[in-house]
Amino acid sequence: MSVKNADTINITPFYHQDTGTWSYIVTDTVTQVCAIIDPVLDFDLPSGQAHYESAKALIEHVKQHQLKLEWILETHAHADHLTAAQYIKQTLGGKIVIGAGIKDVQQHFATSLNLDLPVDGSQFDILMHQGDTLALGESHFVAHPTPGHTDDSMSYEIAGNIFIGDTFFHPDLGTARCDFPGGSAEKLFDSLTFLTSFPENYNLWLCHDYPKDREAVARTTVAEQKNNVHFKQSGGNPIAYAELRNKRDSTLNVPRLIYPSLQVNIRAGNFPESESNGRKYLKLPFSVE
Repeated sequence: MSVKNADTINITPFYHQDTGTWSYIVTDTVTQVCAIIDPVLDFDLPSGQAHYESAKALIEHVKQHQLKLEWILETHAHADHLTAAQYIKQTLGGKIVIGAGIKDVQQHFATSLNLDLPVDGSQFDILMHQGDTLALGESHFVAHPTPGHTDDSMSYEIAGNIFIGDTFFHPDLGTARCDFPGGSAEKLFDSLTFLTSFPENYNLWLCHDYPKDREAVARTTVAEQKNNVHFKQSGGNPIAYAELRNKRDSTLNVPRLIYPSLQVNIRAGNFPESESNGRKYLKLPFSVE
């Protein structure tokens, strides 16, 4: 399924069933230049095996439609899936882009997981700040920091569309959790308010959907998200929203793939160096209570 927006922008969503993640290919149809947003690396936790089936679907679309990949955009360093950004870059080219707040995320997890890596964002090609732009053919992306879920959370606006990462979920599911390091329900409320300040017909493209009795949905609108269940329950009050969000977060389990995901994602999709036996390893923190 592809969705044409404005006169020159085409958006093709790809759904990753295992992690409930949406990835996107955004194409300028005049120049055939494209961007990939939030690509997923398939990863089996029990076996520790990664494969590229989902990434290859994106790559095949780019090749089939004879597109030129310009950008690989990350809305943040995800804690629920591994990114395929590095594999796609090695296959198709393109530059990997993330919010400048990644440096704070790297600092925290390099410390908490005792990782040996630079914490200056240098693993990524471009670090985005408020209002920075990236050309996509005759259009351009505009970067909007939308923190709350994480410090590096960035939404990308183009031609009446905003790719909103983990901010809003589907209106019937609510909003993203805020209990990760650097997370803040108060900041997220401000980000949600900012996103709903755009015209009501703007499309807000989700990073995740977790449907039970319906099909997975990629696209919502500003008008629809004004009726998001968590907004409704809080009455649009920031204090009530923070109380609701924090109470809900206290009941949530740690994401299944958080430790492998973060160790790869803060490295822009690179894996740790191989050890003396030629194998790569990801760390798992351990404690006894």
